[in-house]
Amino acid sequence: MNEQSLIELYQKIDAGVKLAIAEAIEKHRKLGESISIWQDGKIITLTADQIPPLEPEKSHLQE
Repeated sequence: MNEQSLIELYQKIDAGVKLAIAEAIEKHRKLGESISIWQDGKIITLTADQIPPLEPEKSHLQE
């Protein structure tokens, strides 16, 4: 595998991980569950109402 192929593979993996995280957060929002995140050097908890909805074109979640 050459360097360009590895870079493309890493980019696909990165995109997949980011999508999985976004969908997990969206699932929490829809179920009314809070999440904790790292922001400005502190851990904060967001209620479901504070979690912004996932953009529909980025989601593979089924309603």
